[in-house]
Amino acid sequence: MNPLKPIWKPKTCLRLASLTTFWALSCLMALGAEKPVLDTDGWNKESRAQDDFFEFANGGWIQKTDIPADKTRWGSFVMLHEESRDAVQVIIDELSGKEGLQAGSDAQKIRDLYRSFVDEDGIQAQGLEPVAEMLAAIDGLDSKETFAEVWARAGRWGITHPLGAYINQDAKASTRYAVYFTQSGLGLPDRDYYSMDDERSKGLQEAYIGMLATLFKEAELRDSEERARRVYALEEALAAKQWTRVENRDRIKTYNKRTTDDFRALLPNLDVDRYLEITGVSIEKDFILRQPSYLEGLNEVIENHALADWKDYFRARVLVDFAPYLSKAFADAHFEFYNKTLGGQETPEPRSRRAINLVNGSLGELVGKQYVERHFPPEAKEKMMALVANLKATMKESIEQLSWMTPATKTEALKKLQQFGTKIGYPDQWKRYDGLVIRADDLVGNILRSAEFEHERETRKLGKPIDRSEWFMTPQTVNAYYNPAMNEIVFPAAILQPPFFNMEADDAVNYGAIGMVIGHEIGHGFDDQGRKSDGEGNLRDWWTEADAKAYEGLTAKLVSQYEAYEPEPGFFVNGQLTLGENIGDLGGLTLAYRAYQKSLNGKSAPKMDGLSGDQRFFLSLAQIWRIKQRPETTIQRLKTDTHSPPKFRVNGPVRNMSDFYKAFDVSEKDAMWLPPEERVEIW
Repeated sequence: MNPLKPIWKPKTCLRLASLTTFWALSCLMALGAEKPVLDTDGWNKESRAQDDFFEFANGGWIQKTDIPADKTRWGSFVMLHEESRDAVQVIIDELSGKEGLQAGSDAQKIRDLYRSFVDEDGIQAQGLEPVAEMLAAIDGLDSKETFAEVWARAGRWGITHPLGAYINQDAKASTRYAVYFTQSGLGLPDRDYYSMDDERSKGLQEAYIGMLATLFKEAELRDSEERARRVYALEEALAAKQWTRVENRDRIKTYNKRTTDDFRALLPNLDVDRYLEITGVSIEKDFILRQPSYLEGLNEVIENHALADWKDYFRARVLVDFAPYLSKAFADAHFEFYNKTLGGQETPEPRSRRAINLVNGSLGELVGKQYVERHFPPEAKEKMMALVANLKATMKESIEQLSWMTPATKTEALKKLQQFGTKIGYPDQWKRYDGLVIRADDLVGNILRSAEFEHERETRKLGKPIDRSEWFMTPQTVNAYYNPAMNEIVFPAAILQPPFFNMEADDAVNYGAIGMVIGHEIGHGFDDQGRKSDGEGNLRDWWTEADAKAYEGLTAKLVSQYEAYEPEPGFFVNGQLTLGENIGDLGGLTLAYRAYQKSLNGKSAPKMDGLSGDQRFFLSLAQIWRIKQRPETTIQRLKTDTHSPPKFRVNGPVRNMSDFYKAFDVSEKDAMWLPPEERVEIW
């Protein structure tokens, strides 16, 4: 299937020869034209843009495209992710064939971590031995008083347990690092999975119990099903004490600074002092507890469940978390539930691809440094900086012209915008992995040592100045983010490729794609949660009461709009859970459109293939969200993802933009129509 039918322009396309046709958008040329045009073969020409814009722009491609058996979704982001993994595969393949690499060198680490994962025969021969020491430690627990050590060790090794911990900037004092504690410890994707009692949910619960029983049986533990049901009951009790995902989005509600004495008082059934000591954070005098009531509930669960049940719970956590890295029976059981039953994925990805995921996750910046050298030209960074500057300038104008915001709040908003930082492509300072031991014959050991290494890297931050050069995504990651504590927007190199960013595309295409992404991340600084921080990154209310009320009135209308969307029969978008991302999408697209108009300098955009500049802008947006996903994945994401499904990341924003109505002549007779008084314009 060749959805684009590209006409190749040699000088432009030579370095893109290895890309799939969908991602070679920069090489799609109109006959005789100097600039790329949009994909028309992917349109559904039996539909109308005025009735379902996403379907019009992408429906033909969706009808002709099958999701690969080893994927749960397929489309723009996933395909570019595959291209990124292809690039990393080339780097690793070059190293894999090399012998005599210096022990401890970056190249040796990358090569041998990959080798340790693809050594399927060696992994099979080891059986359960790689986790035997951890299981023996659990066997040795003789009282609940010793839980602290097990929990702390689990945290250092990246094993799921009931009390997650991480280091981040203090949200109310952004010049210092703080230790955060948060609810954790469940095997199902969310707390609500344990309380839903419809037929489908009960089936998932039984399938999860079945997976636990299989893992226990493979570990040669007697009464495996009975053990699995007791573990499920314990997790069900934990889930009942946890906060909802909507509650956990609230940056004010989840900021609860407490002293060590407070921590002890909330959780007297855990040796908190021992836990903090082994975790490596006992030097701190206070901590941020995201859900204090959960700690009280956790204390009850410790009290109410037998030691034997807790030991089986800990065994389950080890077996579940390490199953993908153990022998085939364990890996298959894990895949069958998490990938196939929950996500609808038909077959596992090739082992080499999963190995790349591990290398990216454990040695990301080592690989990223080589990725950037090969795939990110300096001129791309320069053009991105210009785009970002234009979007920021547009946001400034937007704030200045807002009718619903008073001058006092505008002053603070403009100050925050002026303080925005921008990172593009890759870090100025690369992370080092000196001292990390990687062995080609020790996969689980590599994972444990990597987790311990990163844990130590994090805890060493305490008491030191904020490292403002740090990145939280690798250059080869197809994504972008806004960091409220740093007040910065970040765009890794891998997303700065077609169809998101195209050095040779006309401005309409670039502003509709990467312009929207830039605007989206800027918008996060002013979404329902981002707006709670100031330009220094501190959690502070800088809004007048009247402005906050006006803002909340606008966002409430957006919540109502999205909650009417039904991606799968009987399953609706959670407007509160997705509010921040929906604000980002609407605000980002609005800013990108205005910035595009500014880029024209008062001139009219030329038509290409009969499309106006505005039409190309909106169609470019639609194509970056060209994604087809399995129903199981859609349902799971509706419950756990803060982003709306792809279709509504297109139709949702454009229905609120009057410029879209003009571009496609949408009238009140059309399904895309929203009455003007119902349209939401925030920024």
